[in-house]
Amino acid sequence: MDRNSASVNYVDFRLSAGDIQAVRFGVSPGHELAHAVRLLLRPEQHPLQWGWLRDARDRLPRDAFALLSTVIGDDGYLPDFLTTTPRWDLTPEAEAAALGKAAIAGMRIDLDKMILRSTGQRQQRLRAMRAEPAVARARIADAWEQVWDCALAPVWRQLERILRADIAVRSRAVATDGLAAMAAELHSKVSWSDSAVRVELRKHREQVDCRGSGLVLVPSVMSSWGCMVLTEPPAQPTLFYPARGVTAEWARDPASTADALAALLGPARAAILLTADTARTTSQVAIDTDIAVSTASHHLSVLRTSGLIASERSANRMLHTRTPLGEAMIGAAL
Repeated sequence: MDRNSASVNYVDFRLSAGDIQAVRFGVSPGHELAHAVRLLLRPEQHPLQWGWLRDARDRLPRDAFALLSTVIGDDGYLPDFLTTTPRWDLTPEAEAAALGKAAIAGMRIDLDKMILRSTGQRQQRLRAMRAEPAVARARIADAWEQVWDCALAPVWRQLERILRADIAVRSRAVATDGLAAMAAELHSKVSWSDSAVRVELRKHREQVDCRGSGLVLVPSVMSSWGCMVLTEPPAQPTLFYPARGVTAEWARDPASTADALAALLGPARAAILLTADTARTTSQVAIDTDIAVSTASHHLSVLRTSGLIASERSANRMLHTRTPLGEAMIGAAL
């Protein structure tokens, strides 16, 4: 996976003009962690992350961070084996488990690429990993979990809300305005050209036929500088782009977000909306927010009328979850 460098080129992800089903969205905890490491290595270049950086750098496990820094580097090529295929429901735990089982052959290829792109002590360390890839994989997976627990786990709830709010807005745009219009709004370096999602890069040029495999679009909070792509099999063709709505306050305490929403919606409705990321019955909503069932039913009705909550019947139960508009509202409050 390469970020932008040197001259302008294009990667075209070729799709059928009306093929909405070929495009799906996902989240990637591994991508966020990799770029969190790069942010910590070059904090001066990322002012929007300083609020998070101030707290995260004091919690870092030194040896684990040093190992990940060697593997990831502060710029350029990012090894593919660090991430699995992004999915809507991909959890940090599943990402870490996939890393622990990453294919050795793929690791060797990625390590070879990094060795060619590095010098000095970093290159020596990478060569040592290349000589014993199974040992290296176990150490990297352990370091991944240690750094995750200290750097991103404390803010994952806030970060994930931004990602899901972005996906909700983009999905709605596909349905209302079409695939071409949505793609053109992803980033200034992304456009729709001749039935293809075109990404402007400074180094990599490629035509990727996604008509059989589809394209995964992945918003990112940590890689806010621009876009990255995954094109090499067996990886799913993937475009990472900066999530919308990332401000210097994104990592603030969840209580501050609840206060902001409470001022707008009222405390009870804000609490219901904030906890509506998974489907729940009216009784479960009442228990989770410590209110009467009749009161929960009233608030859910108001939120549903406002388009913030969707209610669907499953057997003899009515289940309530956030709508794309609800996701977007939470994202805006972060």
